[in-house]
Amino acid sequence: MFLTEFFGLFSLSAFLMWGFLMAFFFNVFVYTLDVKRRTTLLLSSFIMMVSYTLSDYFFTWLSIQNTLYLDWALYDFATISALLFAYICIKNTTPSFFYLILGLSINSIFFLGMYLDMYIYKNQTPWFFWDVYTFTVNLIDLTMVIALIVDRDFLGIHKLKKFTSQLFMKSSKL
Repeated sequence: MFLTEFFGLFSLSAFLMWGFLMAFFFNVFVYTLDVKRRTTLLLSSFIMMVSYTLSDYFFTWLSIQNTLYLDWALYDFATISALLFAYICIKNTTPSFFYLILGLSINSIFFLGMYLDMYIYKNQTPWFFWDVYTFTVNLIDLTMVIALIVDRDFLGIHKLKKFTSQLFMKSSKL
């Protein structure tokens, strides 16, 4: 809860929306320079900008039931579906694409966990999971914004993925 107490829930959300908007504008600029035209980068940044704009607090106030975390999980599932559809159409991706899919998947698991804790189990007392949720979801959102801008494997996730797949291939041959 430290991040939301320090920044405020709405200003942190606005900062992340602004980040996805700036990532989209940057990728429009890169696209017009003909640096990366045949990839999912521009479309991915557009999908992320639209998704985070639609799932912001203003639009979730329109929800009939008080199921904010479930709504966010559903938005993430829809965003993952849109990103995969973009990949199917373009068939060429960038390093940031995997960061987006992984980040949205982890976020949706946390959203479903919070929904389960607060609405199914009716827990209203903050505990360790709430702090982990707040820190992790915001860190992953910021990482996705950075991934869309730099479009590099800056955390080494692709190298880790290749390494683990090689380990599994060796262990399956035994």
